[in-house]
Amino acid sequence: MENTINGIHHITAIAGNAQRNFDFYTKTLGLRLVKKTVNFDDPETYHLYYGDETGSPGTILTFFPWANIQSGRRGSRQATEIGYSIPAGSVDFWLKRFEDHNVIYNKPAEKFGEQYITILDPDGLKLELTIAKNNDNRKGWQTDDIKAEHAIKGFHNVTITTNKAEPTAYILKHVFGYRLLEQHINRYRYITDTVENANIVDLVEVEGEKPGHVAGGSVHHVAFRVANEQVLMHFRDQITKLGLHITEKIDRNYFYSLYFREPGGVLFEIATDNPGFDVDESVEELGTHLKLPAQYEEYRASLENTLPKLI
Repeated sequence: MENTINGIHHITAIAGNAQRNFDFYTKTLGLRLVKKTVNFDDPETYHLYYGDETGSPGTILTFFPWANIQSGRRGSRQATEIGYSIPAGSVDFWLKRFEDHNVIYNKPAEKFGEQYITILDPDGLKLELTIAKNNDNRKGWQTDDIKAEHAIKGFHNVTITTNKAEPTAYILKHVFGYRLLEQHINRYRYITDTVENANIVDLVEVEGEKPGHVAGGSVHHVAFRVANEQVLMHFRDQITKLGLHITEKIDRNYFYSLYFREPGGVLFEIATDNPGFDVDESVEELGTHLKLPAQYEEYRASLENTLPKLI
């Protein structure tokens, strides 16, 4: 088994109202609710996972929805944009859908030769839907009104805004194995060749940009993908040798993970493919039950009464 980072595993963000978040991501964008569980540190708050049919690494966007959270602010030392891949020929479909659902969006633009649409979710989280230059063969989750020819396939890229690109770039290049693919003005596009999709990180360098504030509508952390726990611990050794603080291995039920803050200030996670989201639900039933970490199972009745019902 090679010790490689295989692109993005998942991205976690912060939301406000849970029902509003659920409606937007499952009904407007057409993603599948793959897992309904709770925040390990705050079990009276959901941890919601959205992705493709099976919750494949590279498709999963997760949220902590806190009802009364203040709004965040985009700035430096943050992951500021989440890029999704959509099928070629689907731009007009999505523009009409955003009009019909009162989604805030910008007219299509282009960067690095790829057409994309920028939108904001109900909490102000910035998303991009991109027609990827490479042939993205992943199959998106279909709904009654979003078929395969339009369905979101999974992540395309994530954008990090920083005052100085090189410290973050060092981690990407010398630890994670990414390489600089392209540069346009102050945007540096890094890519890993270990996987074909969800393998791009853009660094945007803005020297005078004030640090952002992570709260509602903000990315909490970006998780990078490894095959298993053996590879996970290899990277723990690499990060430790750089003198950076990194957590011990944590069991998140659906993957094992480590967390560290990269030198540019963004919280990075490294997460395993195993055991996957079907460890406690069949693929057919993913997202249909409230799944609790073992330490909270005795409080199930209370939590089911406290957590808002998602319909």
